[in-house]
Amino acid sequence: MSDLANQLSESVAFLKKRAPKAKPKIGIIFGTGLSSLRHEVENAVTVPYTEIPHFVTSTVEGHHGELVLGQLEGQSIVAMRGRFHAYEGYSYSQITYPVRVMKALGVETLIVSNACGGLNPQWAVGDIMVIEDHINMMGGNPLVGKNDDTLGPRFPDMSAPYDQELLALAQSTALSLGLKLQKGVYVAVLGPNLETRAEYRMLRAMGADVVGMSTVPEVIVARHAGLRVLGFSIITDACLPDALKPASLPEILHVAGEAEPKLNRLVCGVLSTPRKKAKPASKR
Repeated sequence: MSDLANQLSESVAFLKKRAPKAKPKIGIIFGTGLSSLRHEVENAVTVPYTEIPHFVTSTVEGHHGELVLGQLEGQSIVAMRGRFHAYEGYSYSQITYPVRVMKALGVETLIVSNACGGLNPQWAVGDIMVIEDHINMMGGNPLVGKNDDTLGPRFPDMSAPYDQELLALAQSTALSLGLKLQKGVYVAVLGPNLETRAEYRMLRAMGADVVGMSTVPEVIVARHAGLRVLGFSIITDACLPDALKPASLPEILHVAGEAEPKLNRLVCGVLSTPRKKAKPASKR
């Protein structure tokens, strides 16, 4: 076994002792200020990241730093209340380690969410976007280095990183709930500073609709592991170069909090619908 595989075995063994009845099939990663859905989880077992072997700790405001196992809308889930970022000084393998743990626990589908800046001038602050595709501008990749073939293929296909059936399900669920849902491209940058006017123009010209500092590394590892992925972004600030205003974390958290109930309804609606099993990532 590789060092990573050994670490995963230790983390999973610890979590199974803490939550012996948990057999999660759905993994959820809550983004900045987006974790109130945890209170809807039944039979919840909450484990701080600081207690889980080989987990690092979240240092960002709005990220609680705990793993929750239980049932939500009849589905067995494991959820992260807070994620890790490269700008915190962590490696991409550390950032994505929880996704590996989710897979090892039995997860087949990963739902990710984030707060982001809006680049599309036709959209508004507070809008929810389902992620159709992404652009990696972070300058790193969690798959660099020796590959463990037992965890995934050396060259995972990324022609459709976000599951098309789940994307369509999210759109139909939003329609049935009367929720407006945008669909677009997420670009991930390193951060932690927000971007300049010129950078926003560049990112928009590249085809991005929103910009953030997370999600993409987790999705890359999820696809490497053969998980189906569904992603959502809440636009918390407008990144329009010709009408740019300073953004602050309190404002971002406030907007995320206002939009969160709508996202919670949408996620619950998606979870209440049966889904297919995950397909392994294809090799090149």
